[in-house]
Amino acid sequence: MKAFVASRLGAMVAILVALTGVMFVLQHVSPLDPVKAQLGAQASADAVAARREALGLNDPILVQFWHYLTGAVTGDLGTSYRTRHAVLSDLGDFVPATLELALFGLVIAILLAVLLAFSTTLRWRGAGLLRAVLFTGSSAPMFLLGILGLLVFYKTLGWVPANGRTGITDVDPGPTGLLTLDGLLRGRFDVVADALHHLLLPAFVIALGPAVAIGRVLRSSLLGDVDSDYARTARAKGLSETQIMARHVLRNSVGAALSMTGLQVGLMFSGVLVVEQVFGWPGIGQYIAQSIPVADFPAIAGVTLMLGALYVFINTVVDLLQAVADPRIAVTGG
Repeated sequence: MKAFVASRLGAMVAILVALTGVMFVLQHVSPLDPVKAQLGAQASADAVAARREALGLNDPILVQFWHYLTGAVTGDLGTSYRTRHAVLSDLGDFVPATLELALFGLVIAILLAVLLAFSTTLRWRGAGLLRAVLFTGSSAPMFLLGILGLLVFYKTLGWVPANGRTGITDVDPGPTGLLTLDGLLRGRFDVVADALHHLLLPAFVIALGPAVAIGRVLRSSLLGDVDSDYARTARAKGLSETQIMARHVLRNSVGAALSMTGLQVGLMFSGVLVVEQVFGWPGIGQYIAQSIPVADFPAIAGVTLMLGALYVFINTVVDLLQAVADPRIAVTGG
C-alpha cells in the first residue's frame, strides 16, 4: 500500500510540474509583453528595462522557469493585468462561489447516480421515467439546459431566483466564503435558506451529466455482482434485495464508479464555468470571462493551474479510495 500511495503522489507531482511548464511556455510565446501590459504602452524605455530586470525576464530561461515553478508552489501566480491585484487574491474572492456550486452539484450528482443505479437494477416503480428524464437532461448542452430551466422555473413558475448567490444584502463575509456554511456558523439560517434557494437550479444543471455517467457505471457493476456467490448466500439468509445491495454488493461495485466520479468532477468544473455565465454566478467563470478578452495571461494561467491542480488532486484521492475499497488494486498497482 505504501508503494502504491507513493507512486500516485509522485505521478501527481510530475503532472503538476508538466502543467506548470506548459503554462510557462505559453506565456513566453504569447505576443503580449507582460512589462508593457503592466506599465502601459506609453512607458519609457528606461522604465521598461528596469521592470524587466525586476521581474527577472533577463535571466536564463531555466532560471525563469524555476522562479515560475517555485512561485506557483508558494501561491505567487503573478499580478492580474486587468485588476492590478495578485491573482491569488483575486482567486480568493471568486473561488468560494465556484466551489460551493461545484460541491452542491457533486452531492446532487452522486445522489441521483445512486438512485438511478439502484432503481433500475432493482426495477423499482418509476425507474423507467427517472431514467428517461435524466438521460434526456444530460444529452442537452449545459447552457441550453440552464436557459430552459430559467424559462420554466423562474419566468413561468417563479420557483427559483434568476441569478446571483443570494438576495440578502446584509450577509457578513464569513471565514470560508461558502454562504451555506458561513450562515450555519453564524446562526443565520435565513442566509442558508436563501443560498440554497439560489443554488438549487444551477447545481442541478451541472449535476445531470455526471449523474448519468456515474449511475450507468455503477449500475453495470451492480448487475455484474448481483448474482455472485456472496449475493446468493445473503439471499439464503433471508436478506432483502435492497439490504443485499447496500451491505454487500455496493462495496464491491463502487471502484469503477469512483473512477468515473473523479473524471466527472474535472468535467464538472469546466461545466461550472459555462453555467456561471448563464446564471450570473460570481465565481471563477465570471473572472476568466472578463480576463480572456483583455489577454490577462496571469489570470488565465492562474485559473488553469488551479483547476488542473484540483483535477489531479481529486483523481489521486479517488485512486487511493479505490485502493481502500479494494486492496487488490494496491497490490497489482491499479
